[in-house]
Amino acid sequence: MDRWLNRVVVVTGASSGIGEACCKDLVAKGMVVVALARREERLAKLKASLPADLAKRFHTRKCDVSNEKEVVETFAWIDNSLGGADVLVNNAGILRDNLIINPNNSSDLRAVLETNVLGVSWCTREAFLSQQRRKVNDGHIVIINSVVGHGVPTVPGVNYNMYAPSKYALTAMTEILRQEFQTKGTKTRITSVSPGAVDTEIVTDEVKERSPDFAMLRSEDVADAVTYCIQTPPNVQIHELIIKPIGEKF
Repeated sequence: MDRWLNRVVVVTGASSGIGEACCKDLVAKGMVVVALARREERLAKLKASLPADLAKRFHTRKCDVSNEKEVVETFAWIDNSLGGADVLVNNAGILRDNLIINPNNSSDLRAVLETNVLGVSWCTREAFLSQQRRKVNDGHIVIINSVVGHGVPTVPGVNYNMYAPSKYALTAMTEILRQEFQTKGTKTRITSVSPGAVDTEIVTDEVKERSPDFAMLRSEDVADAVTYCIQTPPNVQIHELIIKPIGEKF
């Protein structure tokens, strides 16, 4: 991680779960971390939990990635205050318990697509444009995807609705971005990290109670994989990394 010391990484969906774990690991590894989330109080609590030397390199800002205006303003603030984002971890994602075929479900379906797909698009665009303006040629974009972006399993009690299609979109987006970065003549890297079930807020208590032996990763397991992908040599691009807990049945 030596070449990333004191360089800026932006983590979306940083108030809990994988995002929080990524923030803790990357700031501990010497990066300047900008944690973005909708829940400001959670971000403040996370910052307060860090040792003083790490907290100096840890910055927070309220940002709803489904709101393009907020995203643009946030990355402008990062440019002006911290010099710009060199690494982006697109972690923000939501799941709504509403079938695609249910009536009057437009707001839920739209919310999933706006956060999980458009939010990633807007954050990636703004981070890359910042890197281009600053002539940063070795940036890295990480997308927290999912195994359901590669195949849709049947799991009792789990309703994937628009979540799985949104993750399939991220699988395609990863390759599209690789091609676009290459077309621009940059060495910006793109990585999709696709975990199986992770013990976060997105996995409901109902699922855990119904399947007490339901195998899950920890958020820290995924954060460790993200850090591994970032710290590989500049000529190495881990395009797709699938992680499953031992005992996963799909």
